[in-house]
Amino acid sequence: MKKFILAFTALVITAGAFAQKKSDDVAKFKTETIDLGKLKQNNPQPAVFEVTNISKENLIIEQANPTCGCTISDYTKTPIPAGEVGTIKATYNAKNLGMFEKHLTVKFAGCDDMKSITIKGEVIADESAATAAPAPATAQAAAPVAEVAEKAPAANEKAAPVKVAPAKKGSTKSTTLKKP
Repeated sequence: MKKFILAFTALVITAGAFAQKKSDDVAKFKTETIDLGKLKQNNPQPAVFEVTNISKENLIIEQANPTCGCTISDYTKTPIPAGEVGTIKATYNAKNLGMFEKHLTVKFAGCDDMKSITIKGEVIADESAATAAPAPATAQAAAPVAEVAEKAPAANEKAAPVKVAPAKKGSTKSTTLKKP
């Protein structure tokens, strides 16, 4: 029985020595979710996550990957000393209108788990692009406007009433206007 207890104790100590750390034991994020609010369409916005090394050893970010092709990720690639802060930058491309929630997975060296961080917000239409100068009218479309402007009475003149002549039976012509 003594041999069994001794072997079991040795196994527990050995397993504990080789046990992997968890992300929450070595790193603390200032915030795990960043709300970018309302973004204009086609106007990418960056979100910067701050991660503090809470362990006594250097912290190395091995990977910071987006879960879709919608974000571009950059992160501190040098070891982060104990108590210091590193960053993870994610940029949302804002091409599709509507609400979004995108996740990045972060892997720290020496940890067997991955940490998930989130960016979210809403993409709205860029009204400045929608209110840009209207396309120029064609010459045919502009002509009737010019005729109306020429025939408009001056400010001190009274406008003559306009009568509509009835169309002739069997005629395909549109109704014409006659002056009195």
